[in-house]
Amino acid sequence: MTPFRSVTALSAPGKVLLTGGYLVLDRSYTGTVFALDARIHVIVQQLSKGHRRDPASPSDTRPEAGTQEAEDTVIVRSPQFVDAVWEYSIRRCENGGGVKAVQKGDGPRNPFVETSLSYALTYISYVANSKDFGSLVITIIADNDYYSETAASKGPASARRGRFANFGVPLQDAHKTGLGSSAALVTAFVSALVIHRTMHADDLGAGRDKIHNLAQAAHCAAQGKVGSGFDVAAAVYGSCLYRRFSPAILEAVGDVGSAGFEERLFAVVEDADPQHPWDTECVDFGMQLPRGLQMVLCDVECGSQTPTMVKKVLEWRKNNRSEADVLWASLQKNNECLRQELKHLAQHPDANPDGDFSEVRSYVHRTRHHIRTMTRLTGVPIEPRVQTELLDAISEIDGVVGGVVPGAGGYDAIALLIRDDPAVISRLNESLTNWKSSVEDDFGGKIGHVRLLGVRHGSEGVKNEILDQYAGWL
Repeated sequence: MTPFRSVTALSAPGKVLLTGGYLVLDRSYTGTVFALDARIHVIVQQLSKGHRRDPASPSDTRPEAGTQEAEDTVIVRSPQFVDAVWEYSIRRCENGGGVKAVQKGDGPRNPFVETSLSYALTYISYVANSKDFGSLVITIIADNDYYSETAASKGPASARRGRFANFGVPLQDAHKTGLGSSAALVTAFVSALVIHRTMHADDLGAGRDKIHNLAQAAHCAAQGKVGSGFDVAAAVYGSCLYRRFSPAILEAVGDVGSAGFEERLFAVVEDADPQHPWDTECVDFGMQLPRGLQMVLCDVECGSQTPTMVKKVLEWRKNNRSEADVLWASLQKNNECLRQELKHLAQHPDANPDGDFSEVRSYVHRTRHHIRTMTRLTGVPIEPRVQTELLDAISEIDGVVGGVVPGAGGYDAIALLIRDDPAVISRLNESLTNWKSSVEDDFGGKIGHVRLLGVRHGSEGVKNEILDQYAGWL
């Protein structure tokens, strides 16, 4: 069994599903997903046995005089937000039910943290054949672009903290920008715990498939068994062409605490179930954009509830199968053309010396046409009117190739493909500074301040991190 480490740090990236929104829910179709350079970091600190700590001061590991050895406790903290501390007792369930994290106190629950903790500790306990975890403090730190700016994050004190801002608000009051924070969090969380207890850091590459399977299981359970898993795949592997796994793989896992849960979870993570082998397809790992092309995102200070939107689209498709199949096939064909064009330009940069991205622009425009059709037919705000207005205006700026509301759509950040030129960034910033919507939205949404985010295209998935960058946060 791998001995306790004192500290382990990993991070996982956010994503942009450039093409394939809603299509990736069905294995008959694919999506092109790009990893971003914005990451969520998880740092696991091991406590000595018998030590107690103040959750607000996790580095204080001095034992209280005369205290008895306490049960294993896990404190999870997100110090960029106000009162974002969760404390869990670790309970071993009977009849092979696994390990369950039970939150102490009556504060707001965090289902992604709680589920990830239970799933990771269940797997670790089974693999290591040990019920001894020790007590842990787990710190979650997000790169700034995962959340819209707040008064605190824009202040001079936060600016001194670099890539990690102090947002100065409770987590539930923070506005997400739609970069895939839950998938990045779950992936980094389970990866850090598994590496901390069962692997050496150098084994991350060899263990990537197992981490993928565990993260998919935990994320699926945490968000109500809805979703295709493309965001977790990007968080683990990086940019890729993605085809989802068969839902039956995870359907039989059951819930933490149910008899035999730990054996079923182990079989899923290790891909040891001959009846339901993992059939995820991730092609072109580390896929790059063509030379001269860059991806940027614009925050619209809004946001959408993806699981709710997904359920509505799936219900419409179920009731309108023929019409849906025609639309889905048209989107898939156009998306594949766009991917192949991007891949060709990336692999043959000398064949495009003038930086002509007119074909890319045409495919992006056609994608948006199909998405607006889907919006109208389903009654779901995939590209709502205020986003159409914004994208149309931005697409006319010199150097902007085209843009989409990525993934499930809605009021999340928009993704733009632009010429990789600082002058284009300047024109974008100038145009967005005083942007105000002039149309009445068809779904009642409103766009606030539009801001160009600092996040850019990346290609790398989950990775080990050095501790120096977290000075002042641990």
